Amino acid sequence: MSGRRRRGRRGRIRRRSGSSPAPVWGPEWAYEREHAGRVQSDLAVDLPDEDLGEDLSETLDMYVLGSKPRCEEVEYLALVEDAIDRIARGS
Repeated sequence: MSGRRRRGRRGRIRRRSGSSPAPVWGPEWAYEREHAGRVQSDLAVDLPDEDLGEDLSETLDMYVLGSKPRCEEVEYLALVEDAIDRIARGS
């Protein structure tokens, strides 16, 4: 019930205390979502044998250092970090 609205004095609608504003699902959100999907698709092409999760930060957190040969590991980590940066920058 914390997100419910009720009428205050003078008939205005007010939020109950402690409720957070509703998320905005506008064109900016759609663009960010589409952009993140494109970046992840590009990364999947570059790393076809990898099982990449939807959250790339979590993918990095779950990665076990030393589980690949050194040169592959450096390339893998660089590509995933670059993808995370591209998503954050929006480019």
